[in-house]
This record gives sequence, structure tokens and C-alpha cells, in this order.
Amino acid sequence: MAKGAVTRTLHAIDLCQRAGPVGCDNAPAPDRAGALRRHRVKHRSKQSHKPEPAHPERRQTDLPWKTPKPSHEDPEALSLVQAIMRSPEYRRADEDIDYLQSEDTRGVRLQLDYLKAERLLEHHRIKHSIVVFGSTRIPEPKAAQRKVAELEAVQNGPSEHWPSGLERDLRIARRLLDKSHYYEVAREFGRIVGAQEQTNGDKLALVTGGGPGLMEAANRGAHDMDATTVGLNITLPHEQFPNPYLTPGFCFRFHYFAIRKLHFLLRARALVIFPGGYGTLDEFFEALTLIQTRKIAPMPLILVGEDYWRGAFDPEFLVDEGVIAPEDRDLFWFAETAEEIWEDIQRWYARAGKSIVEQEE
Repeated sequence: MAKGAVTRTLHAIDLCQRAGPVGCDNAPAPDRAGALRRHRVKHRSKQSHKPEPAHPERRQTDLPWKTPKPSHEDPEALSLVQAIMRSPEYRRADEDIDYLQSEDTRGVRLQLDYLKAERLLEHHRIKHSIVVFGSTRIPEPKAAQRKVAELEAVQNGPSEHWPSGLERDLRIARRLLDKSHYYEVAREFGRIVGAQEQTNGDKLALVTGGGPGLMEAANRGAHDMDATTVGLNITLPHEQFPNPYLTPGFCFRFHYFAIRKLHFLLRARALVIFPGGYGTLDEFFEALTLIQTRKIAPMPLILVGEDYWRGAFDPEFLVDEGVIAPEDRDLFWFAETAEEIWEDIQRWYARAGKSIVEQEE
């Protein structure tokens, strides 16, 4: 065989071996395993360098979805994509306010309402609280006196200039003036509780609903002592503002009354209830029922202003009617001054063999 023919034959055999049985039926089976090993060795030799860590956020090359489908491929593509992205269903769940406020996510909202305040109070080591409830309508004495003087000035003018309901408004203003001394009692009590922070560190705080009136007074007293003072505010259909004597970062706004009430009681070591209306009554009776049924442990439950509270409700009548037991009447008592309130709280804990502030183990 001529040398050229031999060369061509060997070359053909080599091609057949590379092509495999499909390319050359008579060629011997290639050494596939060996070829794969050679390929891997060759590949490893190319990757013998040690790569740097990839950037945690940026890529060197963009992924295909970095840009929308180009208009030269489909003139309508961009408008179609924009319509998809404008749809509320395209919003991320945690950015979709409509969805987060829907019936389906009520459970999530309840959790968030609870967790935000809980985690922040834990972070700031607020272990225990003295809770003060009271009317938002009872102002400090100067404001009450000013309101009475304004109405009396109108009354002393020509009767034809009297606004409708003037006599009733003046009567109520005078009654609120009579009760305005409770503002000073609440403020003094706030000072007493605030002073305890120096003794107990940051474990005991004064807590109110964060509103004006007697809640403001208690917060103001703690503020006078540079103590931590907490407000548990509530979102209402109309705009409202917290009182100015809350410690920044310690005024929490709740959506659900139920979660707000839960936080009032979770850390409470005593409940002090000043004269108030529906909201104060609701908070008092809620706590009273929980203590009566032992859903929470008994604690000092003090009504400030015996004359007011005996006019507001009659526990003896309830006992006489048989709808509560005599022992239920003894779940609360009355006090008049800030010093008396604090002494009563201390006495209760001494008799119970407990400390107002539990020591950490």
C-alpha cells in the first residue's frame, strides 16, 4: 500500500473512533471512560487558580431578567410588563398594605401588635410596671380654673349672647375643677414611682395609656424624676396625640384594644385607678374580673377618690343582690393621697410575702 493511502486510512480510522459507532459501524468502541478522565484532568488544570469570593450582591454579568423583553422582539412587551407590575397582586406581601389590612391577615396583625412592644420593653429591661388609669378630661388645676373663668365671663355678659348649653357647660367645668386636685395627686404618685427607678434600676416603670388628663399627670410626675415613663396609646378613627411627658422610644401605638390591655397587665405589679369614664371603667372591670377568676394573680387594685367611685358604682349592691361574693368586694380598696397609695402597695406585698420587684436569679 502506498504511503499516502496508509496515511489516509489511519486518518479515517481516527475520525471513526472520534465519531463513535454512529459515524463508523466497523470502528472499535472508543475508550469513553478514559476520554472523560482526560477531559476532567484538562479542565482541572485550567481551574488550578483559587478564585476570590463572589460579591454578595453584585454579579459580573447580568441575569437574563435584569431587563424586560426588548421592544424590537415584541413592540407590546414593555407595556404588557408594566401592566403586570402595576397589579396589586405583584406587590410583595410585606409591602402590600391592602393585603396586610385585610381579613386574611388579622392573625398576623395581632402578632405584630403584640411583638413590637414586647420586644422593645424586653430590650430595655422593663420587667415590672405600676399602671395608672384615669380620665383624659380632668385637667390640671390651672387649666380647669381658666375654663371656669372663661365661661363665667360669658355668663356675666348679656344673656342674648349666651351660647346654647352655657349653664350645663359651666356646671360641668366647675365639677371638673373640683376634681382637678386629682391631677396633682397623680403627678405626685408618678414622682414616687419614678424615684423607685433609682432603687430598682430600670426594672420598674410607670405605665399609662399615654393620653392627656390624669394619665398625663402620672407620666409627668415620673418625668419630673427623670425616670422611664411608658405610654400605651391606641389608634382611633380621629387624630390624637400622646402627652409630652413620655420617655421617647417608650410610647407604643396599638391597633387592637385587646393587645393594649394585655400589655397593661403583663408586667403590672399594681393598678391605680383614678376617676374616669367608660375607658377607665372598662380597664378597671377587666382587671377586676381577671383577678376574681384568678386568670391573673391578685395584685393591689386601688381606686383613688372614694366619694367619686362610690357614686360611679355600688359593689355592696352587687353583694346584696347575690351577683358577686363578699370576697369579691375585697379585691380592691380606696385611697386618697399619693403617699397612701404607695404605702398600701408596699403593705400588700409585705403581707403577701413578696417583693414589688422580683429579683433576677
